Amino acid sequence: MTNSGQSFREFEQEGWEDSGVVTTYHERLSGVTTQAVDVLLGAAGVRNSSRVLDVATGAGYIAGAAAQRGAEVIGIDFSAAQVRMARERYPAVRFEQADAEALPFEPDAFDAVVNGFGMCHLPYPDVALREAFRMLKRGGRVAFTVWDTPERAVGFGAVYAAVRAHGSLDVGLPAGPNFFLFSDLEQSTQALRHAGFVSPSCLQVPQVWRIADPDELFAVITEGTVRAAATLRAQSPQARDAIRAALRDTVTAYKRGQYFEVPMPAIVATAAKP
Repeated sequence: MTNSGQSFREFEQEGWEDSGVVTTYHERLSGVTTQAVDVLLGAAGVRNSSRVLDVATGAGYIAGAAAQRGAEVIGIDFSAAQVRMARERYPAVRFEQADAEALPFEPDAFDAVVNGFGMCHLPYPDVALREAFRMLKRGGRVAFTVWDTPERAVGFGAVYAAVRAHGSLDVGLPAGPNFFLFSDLEQSTQALRHAGFVSPSCLQVPQVWRIADPDELFAVITEGTVRAAATLRAQSPQARDAIRAALRDTVTAYKRGQYFEVPMPAIVATAAKP
């Protein structure tokens, strides 16, 4: 259980400072999240000599890919553990611990601001979008990835469906934004417009989570996430067993040869600063 007086920001940051969570996410989920990196950078117009700010950089995958394109990149994350991992993986790229909702850089300084699967971890994602707007030069682009709807992003959608069916989602976690808020394309485009951006657009990126064992989904969510993991830990032992069995059945339906290929499509949303 969490501290009853803890804010969503404190809850998320504390969770992502856990080196075990960070390592598990890197080793067992990055193979999914990195599938959308090239589309994200393309949507943001990242090219040689672009100045790029990678918000919620995590282990630095997007920042590293942008640097390979010849961009000048800064990656930021609220987690010191993530920043340390990013620096180890991409020593030629600049990484800093910073708050997406209060960015410590000069305004109008970047050609692109990108965010890979970080929006659902922010207490006030609309504030983060306004900060991205403030950072961008005129004509600069913002782009972010989120998971598609829970019906399509089966890996995460099945977890919450199983909890609703066999346990409870009301487990006393600090209130935060809907995990799938920006999976709604209209919600994403409206949020971008409200932040001041123009010509917003969204596209779906097919992604697959290749799993070797039907119980891997439950294990990875439990060991390599924060909000979903806390929800699972708060269930009764009987409910957890039923949830694990439901997820095993879900994964088994996607058997393809020696592996299980669970659909995990992403949405890439992008817009320009006028």
